[in-house]
Amino acid sequence: MQAVNLRSFRQKTRHNKKALRAFLSKIKKDPPVNLDKLSKTLEKEVWKEIDCLSCANCCKTMTPTFTKIDIKRIAKHFELTPIAFSKKWLRKDRVGDMLNKTEPCQFLNLKDNKCSIYEIRPADCASFPHLSRKKMVDYVHVHKQNVELCPATYKLVEKMQEAMEVRV
Repeated sequence: MQAVNLRSFRQKTRHNKKALRAFLSKIKKDPPVNLDKLSKTLEKEVWKEIDCLSCANCCKTMTPTFTKIDIKRIAKHFELTPIAFSKKWLRKDRVGDMLNKTEPCQFLNLKDNKCSIYEIRPADCASFPHLSRKKMVDYVHVHKQNVELCPATYKLVEKMQEAMEVRV
């Protein structure tokens, strides 16, 4: 497993994101029969190559959506009411979702890229980057967004593209 070089990753995405997004659009429009099986196989390879703790770009540049259950659980950990926790740490976006007030995430330790609330982190964080969904085609829109933010997503889409080119 290699450490992620974010500068190098950003350069790669600048050059390749359009092609990878176009590939994802093609998958969405006409999904291959074996798409879910392929994505599960390739996901295992991706996690052998990507070290999230060397990156943490998701925590540095994005915010999870906090559910009411997340807020209640995390507030309890800090011995706050859900309202007090929300006032201190969260903001409501234009559609009513509760998000972090700040980026990077207030719970990210920038020295080691570890989450200070990892065991009780929001469900959105726990499932990120959403690679292993049962129906890959339902998450293509998410991968299109994440391909330029998450090296694991980028690597998965790149591997899928390579695998499908070989089969053609």
